[in-house]
Amino acid sequence: MEPFTHKQQQDLKVLIDFVRVYCHARHARHARTPFELPPEMEHRYRRGVELCPDCAGLLAHGIQKRRKCPLDPKPSCKHCRVHCYSREYRAKIREVMGFSGRRMIMRGRLDYLWHYFF
Repeated sequence: MEPFTHKQQQDLKVLIDFVRVYCHARHARHARTPFELPPEMEHRYRRGVELCPDCAGLLAHGIQKRRKCPLDPKPSCKHCRVHCYSREYRAKIREVMGFSGRRMIMRGRLDYLWHYFF
């Protein structure tokens, strides 16, 4: 497998952060296990990422889809003409992005305004 490009790593960082926020807020009582990050992303998360099984599956699916995305430059998913997520995954990722985006903005992560609105 080819390593992720810098742009892909940026996209994955956003995805990982959003899934992590969602999982910790919505699945606080579920058992969490360490998620195995791609080697290129490990330096960004030295403490690791712990997720419930459902969120770990969603994140693993998202990482695979980002790796296989044929578009360059890649638009944000909501503006993409090629929907690589199935309807079920697309609904779930929209829920995660909407919840986590609002939560991060309200907590002062204004840099995510760009991802939320564009």
